[in-house]
Amino acid sequence: MGLPDKISGKSKQPGCEEIQAAVRKKYSEVSRSLEGKFTYPTGRDGAHVLGYDLSLLGDMPADVADTFCGVGNPFSIGPVNLGESVLDIGSGAGFDLIMASLMVGPRGRVTGIDLTPAMVDKARENLKAAGITNADVIITGVEDMPCEDSSFDLATSNGVLNLSPLKEKSFREIHRVLKPGGRLQFADIVLKEDLPGKVASSLEAWSD
Repeated sequence: MGLPDKISGKSKQPGCEEIQAAVRKKYSEVSRSLEGKFTYPTGRDGAHVLGYDLSLLGDMPADVADTFCGVGNPFSIGPVNLGESVLDIGSGAGFDLIMASLMVGPRGRVTGIDLTPAMVDKARENLKAAGITNADVIITGVEDMPCEDSSFDLATSNGVLNLSPLKEKSFREIHRVLKPGGRLQFADIVLKEDLPGKVASSLEAWSD
């Protein structure tokens, strides 16, 4: 499965490289400012509404929480245990990456991946500002991750898998890098009705 099954009409669909380029462009802009980029609450207020335990952030700089732009709370699905190895898919500016690193503690490890170089730079800045030493982030898409088989206890993702034009391949990759019995906790946007062809062919819609 590549592009969505639930498409009506015969508009030409954009290719994978076009979609990924549009995603990089959009989130390069997001790395500079969230203003006007999303139609739902973001930042500290958005995280609070979704049930994040912001007390974990302690005395970290306020702008760490201000970078949050997730669509849900993957940590509400199940626990993140001390000492675990976690993969954060589409880590963006690093909010969930930081939250996971605090949950696993100093004996745990968190690896973030993101397709957009500017977002990876922003995440690294936020990790440094937050004093996080048990997490890192690399530039890659979920469809072909440079991670060894059976590397992680848990994979998390927040509003990212909908952006991938190769969803079946993405889930296969996630399964590959999870340990036997590993968990996937993700929040995302899903289709409930057929997608009009003119929407499915819109690069802007793909990157939103």
